This record gives sequence, C-alpha cells and structure tokens, in this order.
Amino acid sequence: MLLCINWLKPFLALLFSTLLKRGQNCPTSCLCPDHHTVDCSGQGLTGVPDSIPLDVRRLLLSNNWIPWIPSDFLVLYTDLVYLDLRNNSLSHLEPGTLSTSSRLVFLDLGNNNLTEIPSGTFGESRSLIKLRLGDNPYLTMVGRDVFAGLTSLRELELERNGLTGLDVRVLEPLPSLNMVRLEGNPWLCNCHFAKLFVWLTNNQHKLPTGMEGIDCSLPLDGRRVPLSFLSEDSFRQCHRILTLADYLIVIFSGICVSVAAIMASFFLASTVHCFQRLSKISKGDEEEGND
Repeated sequence: MLLCINWLKPFLALLFSTLLKRGQNCPTSCLCPDHHTVDCSGQGLTGVPDSIPLDVRRLLLSNNWIPWIPSDFLVLYTDLVYLDLRNNSLSHLEPGTLSTSSRLVFLDLGNNNLTEIPSGTFGESRSLIKLRLGDNPYLTMVGRDVFAGLTSLRELELERNGLTGLDVRVLEPLPSLNMVRLEGNPWLCNCHFAKLFVWLTNNQHKLPTGMEGIDCSLPLDGRRVPLSFLSEDSFRQCHRILTLADYLIVIFSGICVSVAAIMASFFLASTVHCFQRLSKISKGDEEEGND
C-alpha cells in the first residue's frame, strides 16, 4: 500500500499544482486582480487574448482595437457572467457567438462599429440582465427576433445608433424589461414608426429620458420634433395605407379568383360541348331509325 502511495505522489503533486494554478494564469499585458477577473482594458489589443483562465467570471476587453470575436469564443468560458467589449472595432457578430454562455448577466458592446444585430446573435441567453448596444453610429438594423430568448433582460441600451425605425416586435417578447434607451437615433416618424410610437406611449415609464428625450424627423419637411409633441392622431393617415402584405394578399386573391373563373368557364364550356355532341348523336340515331 505504501509503495502505491509513493508511486502516485508525483502524479498527485502535478494534479494539485495544476488545480492550484487554475485561474491564476494571467494573459500577457492583462491584469488579474483576483482569481476570477481578467482586465485587458486599454492594451491596444487587435484580437481576443489567448490563455484566458477557463474559470474567468469577469472579462474586461474595453478600449482596444478588437475587430471580431471568434464564433466559438464563449464555448469554454461557462462561468463567465460579465463581458465588457465597449469601445473596440467590432463591425459584425456571427449568429450564435454570444449564445453559448448560459450564465452571462452583463454584456457591453457599446462604442463599436456594428452595422446590424441579426436574429440568433444572443440565442436564448436567459440569464442576461443588462445589454448595452449604444453608440454604434452605423447600426441601422436590429433583427426582429434577436431578443426573443432574453427572458431576464431588464435593461436594454440602443441609444445614439443609426436607427431610423425599429420593428416593435423586437421589444414585445421581453417580459422583464424595465428600462430601454432609444434617444439619439435618427428616427423617421413615418407609418413604419407608428406601431413603435404606440408601444413607447404605453411604456413611457421604461424610458429614462421620457418621450421628450426622443425626437424624430417629420416626413413632410424633415423637421425634428420630440415624440412628446406627437400623439396617435399624428399617424391616423397610416390606418388608410395598405402595407406590402396587404397588397400581396389583394394580388394573390385576384389571381386565385381569376384562375377559379377560368376553370369554371372551361368546365362550363366542356359541359355544353358534351351536351351538344350527345344531342347530335341522339338526333342522328333517331333519323336512322326513321329511315
């Protein structure tokens, strides 16, 4: 028995040393103030650093030049709860990149060069509570279902982007939302904005700056006015305007009616033709019988 223990000592020592150092290996040019925090802020990084401890919980990568995130970046960091990527050079996010971290609570992607947030970007990150997407001046598109799985999200920041419109269905599936920032966008108060205006009116308590802190351009003269100056009556003409879906339904219905009319006409003509032929055959048989 003693012999076995002596034989296992080197392996046990190696295992103990590995476990002891786990979480203490700090990437080059980064600071690790505690075993679960890696701070690589302001280091001029052009990519996500290697050798990040697997048990990291707070990862700070702000104020660098990182242009993209590997699609499998978060697969190994299952304990990550806080990720700060603000003020980098991110221009796009691969769908699913940020959906593999089930414990992520805080995510900051502000002050980047993002142009769109496609559906599937966050997957079903049910633990996410605060999401910062503000100050992306080229961000003009947010996927309709992009936040569908974020059932715990309480704070959403989309301020000072390039959004001229937003599908209200982006905000509707967020049952825990109690704060949303939308100010500083070049909103257009056209008929596409009407449903979002109704949602904002009914959820003014979730807007830190209120309706007066958000303005939009009027479609006629381009003059920008605070939303507090408008009402649902400002969009009443939109109720008389058919949408693209309405036009497609009308066109499809017309095609169906036309096809049905053609088929009915063909069937009627065929029936009449058959009766005429039968009538001629019957008349011919009668004449032969008389002869």
